Amino acid sequence: MSFSIYRSIGVALLACAVPVATGCGGEEIKYKPREALSGAKANMPAVPNVPQRPIKNGDVYTVWGASYHLRSRVHRPDVAKKKITLGGYITKTNLMDAPECAVHEGGKADPDGCIAPIPTFWIGEKKDAPESESIKVLGWASNFAQIYDAIDEYDKGKEDAEYLDTFWGVKLPKPLPAPGAKVTVTGTYATTFTGASQGTEADPIMGIISYQSMTYEEEPSELATLPGVKRKPPKE
Repeated sequence: MSFSIYRSIGVALLACAVPVATGCGGEEIKYKPREALSGAKANMPAVPNVPQRPIKNGDVYTVWGASYHLRSRVHRPDVAKKKITLGGYITKTNLMDAPECAVHEGGKADPDGCIAPIPTFWIGEKKDAPESESIKVLGWASNFAQIYDAIDEYDKGKEDAEYLDTFWGVKLPKPLPAPGAKVTVTGTYATTFTGASQGTEADPIMGIISYQSMTYEEEPSELATLPGVKRKPPKE
């Protein structure tokens, strides 16, 4: 038998070994779909209901909106080291934390060894917002002696009374900041404040407003004061 005959037989046998349609005595193999295997279903948690919190109310940033943008790589340039207006409630001040040695008339230095914080207040979304969810406001008074003199001036009963900080040249708020007041504050927003003589203040999470001006939407129910200083009620 010649080589060509063997070759022809080999090709035929190879073709019959492959299960293709029909021919070589085989039957067509049809595809039969299988049902999905039964088993335990995945227990997926429900989609969380994330509240849609506003970034701004008009041109005024909310506390959440400003701090969210400050932490965002995308939106950080919109607020970081920029002049913004922030709205909210004064949640806390440190006026009553002033040490006795720092509460005196302006024009004289604190005694040696007197360590006093820089006057500060915080703004939150709600009146009872914790400090961790509030933005610190600095730069509205350089020390407690300036606040002492502002109280003296405001309590004279003059409707147009105002007081200018002798070191920073900024006009102190009237009335002075007190918890519960609803305000809008304009100033430079950043993670640090470098105006204090005691050193740099920093808050990389909520940020700090360097005060320029403030408007009251709702005034505080009680006048702010310092330890040992009695306020005179406003004249009606």
